[in-house]
Amino acid sequence: MSTSDFQYSKLRWGLTIAGLCLYAADIWTDVCLALKYYQEERYLWAGLTLGFILIGLLVTQIFSFHWYWDDMNDIFINPNGKATKAGLSKGGLGTLHLFGLGTFTRYYQLLKKGFVVLWRTGHSLTEEESRQKHHSLFCMATDLSMLKLFETFLESTPQLLLQVYIVLLGQREASVLQYLSMAFSFFSIAWSLVDYRRCLRRSLPCISEMPSGLPTLVYLLYKLCTITSLILSYSLYLIMSPYTTVALSTVWLAMITWTNILQTNFCSTRGLEMLYRAVVGVILTFTFFNVKGQDTKVSMSIYYSIFCLINVASPILLAVLMPEFDENVLLLVGVLIFGGAFLGIFFVILYYVLLHPKANHRDTDEMDGLSEENNVTRIKTFLQP
Repeated sequence: MSTSDFQYSKLRWGLTIAGLCLYAADIWTDVCLALKYYQEERYLWAGLTLGFILIGLLVTQIFSFHWYWDDMNDIFINPNGKATKAGLSKGGLGTLHLFGLGTFTRYYQLLKKGFVVLWRTGHSLTEEESRQKHHSLFCMATDLSMLKLFETFLESTPQLLLQVYIVLLGQREASVLQYLSMAFSFFSIAWSLVDYRRCLRRSLPCISEMPSGLPTLVYLLYKLCTITSLILSYSLYLIMSPYTTVALSTVWLAMITWTNILQTNFCSTRGLEMLYRAVVGVILTFTFFNVKGQDTKVSMSIYYSIFCLINVASPILLAVLMPEFDENVLLLVGVLIFGGAFLGIFFVILYYVLLHPKANHRDTDEMDGLSEENNVTRIKTFLQP
């Protein structure tokens, strides 16, 4: 592996700051929007908007603290049995997570350690020491990207669906705050998907890193087109009937059942594993991921066949069942749904046929990550792109 392959670059460090700003802005706009709905006495919208924020925060804090706990109790990562992690005791970490600051704590630790490695000690290390420190940064970044993926599909994606539904339901101009909330949610989804994929593939020693440029762009377009068209379709079904929430809950339960059948082994405790499977069920309700790192040609084909059926049916059913719905709005949404579905399928085929990185079956040695055994095991058993 060349030097540039294992280095956590200054550009990555700078992009981490950008990711932190986007994360904070996404939460801030949603909180402001919830307060606006409350002031307008639209209590249901205010409750749902705030509820998605709290669910996303709660789940990410649970996983973040548990991973810290696992790392502190792991003999490979903590051979001396230190009662602290990055200068914080279990009690201190618990307090930070209790107040919803776990993700911000991880951002701070990654930026702090990255600054030291990149600007202060970079030229005083041997090549092996440099590999170890840079690999540790990638592992920290991957843990953070996993949490961001959880937050994206528990908060940003449902939030985007809710705001799109509210705008389409009213068939009127949305407020600036609604546009900001939808924009930040959309960019948060895009950022987390690409960041997660690149960090995950870089942290696994047996998989080639995702190339920059065209492969990254095509993968991003594939995900954004399919997720956007599905969100628009779900919003049309919700306009047709509020009982669509029951149908979405059924889809979620079906996805949880599938993950149970696959017997995922991501977490160290049974209770947390069940929570993980519930979160994966939410993710699969909006987009496809390889749950266990196995061949997924059949399951992906089935998934996107159903995806196309959902997208084709939604505008047609709305036009038939609700002829009073604004024709211009329906036409615009229908074009976006059909266009997004077609482009999404095109990009997914293009990506996996021509651009998907192949497995790199090189042997793993200590500098490739065995010193971070628990972290690497966690990464290997998480969702594979």
